[in-house]
Amino acid sequence: MLLPSPLPTPNSTNISPGAPPDVEIMTIGDELLYGQVIDTNSAFMGQELGKIGLRVRQISSVSDRADEIVAALDQARQRAQVVLITGGLGPTKDDLTKHVLARYFGTELVMHEPTLRHVEEIFKRFNRPMLDVNRQQALVPANCEVLPNAVGTAPGMWFSDQGTIFVSMPGVPFEMKRLMTDHVLPRLQAQFHLAPIEHLVVMTAGLGESFLAEKIADWEDALPANFKLAYLPSFGAVRLRLTGTADGQPDLRGRMLALLPALRERIGEFIFAEEETTLEAAIGKLLLAKNLTIGTAESCTGGLVAQRLTSVSGSSGYFRGGIVAYHNDIKQEELGVKPETLAQFGAVSEATVREMAEGARRRLGVDVAVATSGIAGPTGATDTKKVGTVCLAYADGTKTISREYVLDRGRALNVEYAAQSVLTMLRQELAGLDISHTLRV
Repeated sequence: MLLPSPLPTPNSTNISPGAPPDVEIMTIGDELLYGQVIDTNSAFMGQELGKIGLRVRQISSVSDRADEIVAALDQARQRAQVVLITGGLGPTKDDLTKHVLARYFGTELVMHEPTLRHVEEIFKRFNRPMLDVNRQQALVPANCEVLPNAVGTAPGMWFSDQGTIFVSMPGVPFEMKRLMTDHVLPRLQAQFHLAPIEHLVVMTAGLGESFLAEKIADWEDALPANFKLAYLPSFGAVRLRLTGTADGQPDLRGRMLALLPALRERIGEFIFAEEETTLEAAIGKLLLAKNLTIGTAESCTGGLVAQRLTSVSGSSGYFRGGIVAYHNDIKQEELGVKPETLAQFGAVSEATVREMAEGARRRLGVDVAVATSGIAGPTGATDTKKVGTVCLAYADGTKTISREYVLDRGRALNVEYAAQSVLTMLRQELAGLDISHTLRV
């Protein structure tokens, strides 16, 4: 049976247009539950829904079992008025979603002619034979509204049933994102009266979440009722996200921006950007602005600092090179670390790492250099130095500074935090800040 295009418009939902609906995300697939595939879809959907004023109340993951999918649908409609489903729309036998949805909404699968033509065009474009299983991608529940998939073969499906909207999309991230952008988000915006929402992001490094919260407690307490601050910590950094919801007053974003000067007064030395960006990107801007070149000398971080600096597009404008001096011989031969320094203080010492940074400046011919050395663990501790001890240095020709920390967070995290900490030190020095007494890693 071929359906005409467009499909009949589904019954309208009974959600009040004056109230934003609760949203639930449901991901389907055993591979998600086994940890074989990381769920990046939910993160994307949550972010994009938040931009239009919708909040995700719950995220659920369900296996490829028909009875469990049905149970999850029943539970979701008790909690939310919009249920966004991803996964289970492929051509193989374990892809059950549309079959379950057809039974769940009391209908049958029918051939959707526009989707069939789209699938045929894709196979013709790539000069590949089209199998019957590919043809079945154009089968959809008769009572859904088809959402065309511009970049794949499985269409999205929109259902309205007893006051709840269900939207089924492929689990392939780039297909889901295109469907969300082209169809789902615009339709949700059009259907519901959503209060405008604004986000401001302030990126900080060098001070932990609890220390930041203490420093800005009075500022946070004075926020208007329609403003909310979230602390989003990561390796050695905290992203502050200020969210404002429209309250009937004009210029919501302007009123949010007016709060930032007072925030800068309290923690300005720790703020490296007032936008979504990375610490290494902010460092790159400083280096370019100052017309400086940089190089690295790394031991315990094994090249991670250089990798992060060069991950930024345009980094060739300031990054000249790096030396991974893991063995003491390389520290001496390539960086000029003195044998007596190593003998007296050891490889993991401020004295050694200072000479590493200074040697990197000379050897690489750069304006600025940073260096790392440490005991990442779990072995390597000595009577005087614990696992997790890291030494960091910065040299710029006029001064050389160094710091020592004991991280003790496991090998992988010790390396990550050492790299983050030396980049934080670098950013502070480039910005002309002196906050060594308050730095927390």
